[in-house]
Amino acid sequence: IAKSQGARSGLRYDPDMGREAPLFYTASGHAWLACLSDAEALSLVERQAAEIPADLGPNAPRSNIELLERLRLAREQGYAWVEESSAVGTSAVAAVVRHPVDGRVVGVLSIAGPSARMPLARLHELAPLLLKFTDELSAASQASELFN
Repeated sequence: IAKSQGARSGLRYDPDMGREAPLFYTASGHAWLACLSDAEALSLVERQAAEIPADLGPNAPRSNIELLERLRLAREQGYAWVEESSAVGTSAVAAVVRHPVDGRVVGVLSIAGPSARMPLARLHELAPLLLKFTDELSAASQASELFN
């Protein structure tokens, strides 16, 4: 829906907007999948499998077992994070936005950037703010005609 660019020059992370989030190796994908059962998550990943690029980052999950462990951690924390998973030099943290009445997942909010600016400790520092904003978006979503 929206994107805000922090750095205007130098070291930047500028992802494509509007594309479908790859579920297997992105923070957004992990946040979404963590809201499902393991079987449902793996089924969605399997449907998207043809789109997984060969040049993933060094920390991308390499098996369903690794993916399920990341989903377990995301469920425990309430958010997902990746470091150099989709590409070398990028990191992200993500959490879901839920419908305020029935709790179903209606979207994902993420913060992403260069790994040099967003190491693991910084991702976890940003998580409470991210969760605050997902709560605000969840509450505001009831005003949208899409969710009535």
